[in-house]
Parts: sequence; C-alpha cells; structure tokens
Amino acid sequence: MQSPASNPLTEIYRDQWLLAVHKPAGLLMHRSPIDRHETEFALQYARAMNGGEHVYPVHRLDRPTSGLLVFARDPFSASILGKYLMAGHFSKTYLAMVRGWLPEQGLIDYPLRDEPEDRRLKHEPQPVREACTRYCRLAITEIPVEIEGHPTSRYSLAALYPETGRKHQLRRHMKHINHPIIGDANYGRGRHNRYFAERFGLGRLMLAATELSFPHPVSGEILHLKAEPEASFMQVLSIFEDELLNEVFRNARMLTA
Repeated sequence: MQSPASNPLTEIYRDQWLLAVHKPAGLLMHRSPIDRHETEFALQYARAMNGGEHVYPVHRLDRPTSGLLVFARDPFSASILGKYLMAGHFSKTYLAMVRGWLPEQGLIDYPLRDEPEDRRLKHEPQPVREACTRYCRLAITEIPVEIEGHPTSRYSLAALYPETGRKHQLRRHMKHINHPIIGDANYGRGRHNRYFAERFGLGRLMLAATELSFPHPVSGEILHLKAEPEASFMQVLSIFEDELLNEVFRNARMLTA
C-alpha cells in the first residue's frame, strides 16, 4: 500500500459509499494492454486511500486528462451509479485551452466511431455512435508568436459539456471543428504543442475535468463536486490576462452546465 505522502491523488469528497479524487495528468486509470510497462495507476492509489479495500471506478479519465474522478466504495453503489451514468444523469464540465478563437457557444453533434482499448484492433470494423458536446467560450487571447505562418497566434479557454461519453470524445470533437486542444498528441497540432512544451518546460494536454454533478446512490440528492485545475494547467493559462482568468474562476455560473 502506498503511503499518503506518495499518493498523487487528492481527496475531494468521501462518505460511506463514495470517494471522489483529483487525478493528475499522466496517470493511467488501470492496467492497459498497450502500456504494459506502467506500474502506477489511479485505481491502486484510490484503493490505498480506501484503507486497502476495493474501489469501483464509476467513470474514467484519459491518461493525459486531469481532474475529478469518482469511485464507489461498494458494489451496490457502483451498480446504481453505473445505471445513472448510462441514463445520462451525470453532468460533467471540463476546461480546455484550444487553438484559435472559438465561437462564443455551440453544439457539436458529430457521431464517432468506437476506438478499441487495444490499438492492435483499430483496423477491425467498429460501430459509429451518436456523440454530442456543448461548449462555451470563456476567454480569448492572442500572443505575438508566429507558429503556423501567421505573425500572431490565437487561443481560447472554453468550458466543454459532453452529453455523451464516447472515448476521446472532447478531443475528437474539438479537432472536428478545427479548434484542437493544446497538448493533444493524438488529435492536436504538433507545432502548437511543441511551442507550449518548450515555453513552459512541460508537454501536457490542456483538458481538465473540473465539475461533476450526479444523484447520490443512496440518498438520491444531487452531489455537486468541483476541483480546481492543477498547477501545470494554470501555468499554461498564464498566456491569458489575469483579469480575464480571475473573472472566469470567480463567476461559477460560467462553468456550470
């Protein structure tokens, strides 16, 4: 069992039935056939926080995505929350920094082909499923740096609200509307990713799960959980004016679906 001092997860909420944590970017959810060499996983750290007892992931976050992650502490709660998730009773908010100036708000209704967990199966036929994401632009900035042939480069900070839960949905949807998320090695723009990696000394996906609302598995009352983005995320956001960022984080209404 890991000691509390070495556990990268931060506790956000705990009761008899649930454990909610903040997962840092770069930490895998669980073992994967593709990342066989990895030995550290969010699941094992959550179990350590639960006194070594089993926990049950209610949903998941991609490895490069940071933010809120909820585990059930017993099979009954896991079953109830799984049904709530499938029925669309979870409301999720993500923060993302994207290339270009995003429209003020919009809906991306674009079906996505399933991506298998094992990339060795990617050439086999996969079903196409409905996928919808709402977004709201929170701030814009323009920096005097030439990256793709223009004398300046533009970026937006946005709140993303997935209405479905397809694999890599937010990353694929933002690419689809030509506003890829900064730091996205799979769906982003390499020149922009390299610029920020070199400028800040780190290459991270600028996507963070910051808010989550869902019915409690026992009481049925709506839980509203929030987690501030981690320091590495905020470091990259320093390209925006302080006044804009202060307004964004002060006005909770803008970050709520």
